[in-house]
Amino acid sequence: MSNHEHNDHLHSIRHSLSHIMAQAVQRVQQADVEIAIWPAIDNGFYYDFLFSPEKQIKEEDLPKVNEMMVKIVKENQPFTRLDLTNDESRYIVHEVLKQQYKAELMEEFMQAGEGISFYLNSIPEQAKDQLLKGVHEEYVTYYEGVTKYFQEKHPTEFAGRFITFLDMCEGPHVETTKEIDPSAFKVAKLAGAYWRGDSNNVMMTRLYAYAFDTKEELKTYLTFLEEAKKRDHRILGQQLKLFTISPLIGAGLPLMQPKGMIMRKEVEDFLWELHEQKWYLRVWTPHIAKLELYQTSGHAAKFGNELFRVKGKEEEFIMKPMNCPHHMQIFADNQFSYRDMPIRYFEPATVYRDEKTGQLSWLTRVRSITQDDGHLFCRVDQIEEEVKWITDIIKEFFGTLGMLGDYWVSLSVRGDDKSKYLGSDEVRDIAEASLEKAAQANDLPYRRVKGEASFYGPKLDFMFKDALWREWQLSTIQCDFNLPERFQLEFTNQQGEKERPVVIHRAIAGSLERFLWIMIEHFAGAFPVWLAPEQVRIIPVADAFLDYAKKLEKMLKAQSLRVSIDDGHESFGKKIRNGELQKIPYLIIVGEKEEKAESVSVREYKTKEQYELTAHAFVEKVKEIRDNRSL
Repeated sequence: MSNHEHNDHLHSIRHSLSHIMAQAVQRVQQADVEIAIWPAIDNGFYYDFLFSPEKQIKEEDLPKVNEMMVKIVKENQPFTRLDLTNDESRYIVHEVLKQQYKAELMEEFMQAGEGISFYLNSIPEQAKDQLLKGVHEEYVTYYEGVTKYFQEKHPTEFAGRFITFLDMCEGPHVETTKEIDPSAFKVAKLAGAYWRGDSNNVMMTRLYAYAFDTKEELKTYLTFLEEAKKRDHRILGQQLKLFTISPLIGAGLPLMQPKGMIMRKEVEDFLWELHEQKWYLRVWTPHIAKLELYQTSGHAAKFGNELFRVKGKEEEFIMKPMNCPHHMQIFADNQFSYRDMPIRYFEPATVYRDEKTGQLSWLTRVRSITQDDGHLFCRVDQIEEEVKWITDIIKEFFGTLGMLGDYWVSLSVRGDDKSKYLGSDEVRDIAEASLEKAAQANDLPYRRVKGEASFYGPKLDFMFKDALWREWQLSTIQCDFNLPERFQLEFTNQQGEKERPVVIHRAIAGSLERFLWIMIEHFAGAFPVWLAPEQVRIIPVADAFLDYAKKLEKMLKAQSLRVSIDDGHESFGKKIRNGELQKIPYLIIVGEKEEKAESVSVREYKTKEQYELTAHAFVEKVKEIRDNRSL
């Protein structure tokens, strides 16, 4: 089976299991539960239900649903498709199913000219009493009525069959439930979900389940989830004291603790080191500007009510949602010729967007977004080389983090809805062609993805995988012919005429808040030495060896290494345990033997190795690992 065929088959299994889940819910929880949507998703599927208040499902009910799903799978129920007229479809949904949310969807499909189809599950009628023993009587009564209708109207398909589930659906499904491995799925959790995602609509109950081809694949995924739980940045961020969320500050406005700020500064310094080598120039811009700036750039219309507005004594300002309009003003205040191009600006700066409170979450989605932002202004014939230089930076940065093994690049171009994008088709065509040519010339593993372009131009989005093989969009290179036009930017070309520059927007780490979240989970809090907030902790076995510990501390600090001494009153074993909980790369133990030999006993967190080195050799080793940013 090819990969494409496998994916199609797995999609059919997950789609079929959503129907099986609904049938199980009707059997064990509520026969006349209102059922809504039921999509297959990346790791399984979900189904939305509206239960009666007295029959509302709870977490403790999920094993019963799972157990019933296993039973249904083993009943070898076929999936039978019926394509019906609009009149009969209306009758079935309103009078047989009696499902209001299906009725709403059905009318929309009909208005769009789409045909209506149904899928039915069934068992042999003579086996009904045996197979449905112990099932709620309401369920049996409900489906006796459904069965009577279909045996009368469609006797060819359902003579001698008892219908166990009916849903309006276009498929695809497996032919029979026996194609599904009953040990390869698991009902996972409950969540609330508004009907059709609209907060003005009723809140429904969403049941999630994981589903795979085999028991082994499910087990692998459940192990992955357990590992992801251990790496949760919300837990590790608190345990390691990296950041703080304060209700007095507000949702989406994280505070960096000293340790978190060390990490953030290390990332920022590394990025500047890489850009300084490519002749970028650092700039700084204020956090607010007049509304007119963003009206000119198009951001006012783009972000709308996501803009934070600031009322001054005499004027109104906007807290900047993007840095690019400010950088345009810096460029505009200079006179450049073709010889000066390209001009490259670099600024790690915080921007602000008034996201909905319900969408905010720790470091994953915030209102204060610090971007490692950069804009370069170049000639059209320089695009290819500039993209190469940015790509070199991206590769070195993520190669250092061990994330370059299986990345790909999305060439994100405009979709069919032209109202979402700035600029003419002609300008867009030039920008897309320029970026694709640059991707080809730089041998990037790219795919053309329609409809994912930014509102002012096409882009290359770099997709990296972390230690758990989760995929994240991090770096981006965006080609922009529009803002130079809007701000009337120009340089003098070789013919002595005024010419518009091209602007290339680029971010390597993206949002530093989001990047810190990914790094915490990628490294599970056990950061490489260069990134670790505390690199070495010295643990004297007794107070008599504090002077030697301080001598070592001085040696390490002389090399700008981050070091502390645990001179507290806890037991030696507890001090070792505390250092391990903080995931400090190196614990060094010193006592009488080490003091006499001017050595240290070393415990490495990642390798769990224990060994002895001279103090000088240890300092040189850690310094080299830090300076090389080794993993």
